Amino acid sequence: MDIVFRLDQEQDYIAACGRNERWAQEILYKQYYPQMMAVCLRYSNNREDALDILHEGFIKVFKHINRFNKGTSLNAWIKRIMVNTAIDFYRKNVRRRTENLDTVYDMSSKNPDILSQLATKDILSCLQQLSPSYRTVFNLYVLEGYSHKEIADQLEITESTSRSNLVKARGKLRTLLISMSKDYERR
Repeated sequence: MDIVFRLDQEQDYIAACGRNERWAQEILYKQYYPQMMAVCLRYSNNREDALDILHEGFIKVFKHINRFNKGTSLNAWIKRIMVNTAIDFYRKNVRRRTENLDTVYDMSSKNPDILSQLATKDILSCLQQLSPSYRTVFNLYVLEGYSHKEIADQLEITESTSRSNLVKARGKLRTLLISMSKDYERR
């Protein structure tokens, strides 16, 4: 079921969710499930972890729906909750360690058109192969637009660790994508 809200309908659904009306919560969940599941998949190792993050995130959405500011983007508000829930999941399940910047080096690709050969699911698969710390920093910096200072504050790491993890994540992704691209060429 593909539901699209008009602005006046959205406010009605938000109000009904604020009254804990299950029918409205179900409609809101179904409306935002695909987009938010994609966000959660980017932060998780697998679909099961992504579903845990998604469900915990929607619990927070419904618990705090009365804090939503009318006139702002509901999609952005829900997405922010999902990202913060993923960060909480990361903190709860991963040991943080400081990475040494001296061991970081840049890798280059001889095939700059790798991404055009791969499907979205292949790229997501590569992203999920990153360690949780690399994946989280990569997502927050590249996809969500956080600064290294904001990432450091959120994850309770240093800014240099954030930068190091980003460089290493990009290098690992590049290696995985090149390998996957070569597999496609052999087919």
